[in-house]
Amino acid sequence: MPTKIRRGDEVVVLAGKDRGKRGKVQEVHPRTSAVVVTGVNTAKRHTKANPNKNVKGGIIEQLVPLSVGKVMLLCPHCNKPARVGNRIDGDTKERFCKVCGQALASEGKD
Repeated sequence: MPTKIRRGDEVVVLAGKDRGKRGKVQEVHPRTSAVVVTGVNTAKRHTKANPNKNVKGGIIEQLVPLSVGKVMLLCPHCNKPARVGNRIDGDTKERFCKVCGQALASEGKD
């Protein structure tokens, strides 16, 4: 299922332990309907040192994917969480904010 959120979009988290936090989308996983957002939904992983692969041991914080339904796009024009629509202008298909109606510039191609 394709998502209306793309890499580079700024989103706000709607549900979960990080509710209200904002961040940029780093990765989009359309098959699992999940996104990875910077600074949101981090988990600590305990790693063992491996001298063969030159890996240090310790506790590493890593980003965990979040469901697309738990995030909402922040419109750069009205600075509000907004639903995303698609419209066709001539030969181009563009995304737009359903709150203010402005076209959304897409930075990434995911």
